[in-house]
Amino acid sequence: MAKYIYPAIFTPEDGGHFSINFPDLDGCYTCGDNLEDGMNMAQDALSLMLTHLEDLKREIPDASSINALDVNGNEFATYISCDTAVYRRLMNKTAVKKTLSIPSWLNDSAVAAGLNFSQVLQDALKQQLNIL
Repeated sequence: MAKYIYPAIFTPEDGGHFSINFPDLDGCYTCGDNLEDGMNMAQDALSLMLTHLEDLKREIPDASSINALDVNGNEFATYISCDTAVYRRLMNKTAVKKTLSIPSWLNDSAVAAGLNFSQVLQDALKQQLNIL
């Protein structure tokens, strides 16, 4: 299974920061500088933990109902989703060699400007694909 949804408990800290934990997953904690950062960090932590459990071929625990969680007065619980297949693709930094052709004048101009062809191609592909 690659798609998961788990409840997380957000605890407000000083300065607008948050501590976040996943009660169903031992050792799955993170924090965020603000709520938006906390949500992003929670998704990343969940993805990393579940990817690790999948790699170890360990049983993935069932997610609790959000209503079954004990939250203190200033805490709140929310569901966080992740897709470990997508996470694996994003984290895979293995380089793939590509052969391509560009006009000679464009090559000369890019070399003279000191451009990194691999980086320019990666940036252009990400922009075209609306990735990050």
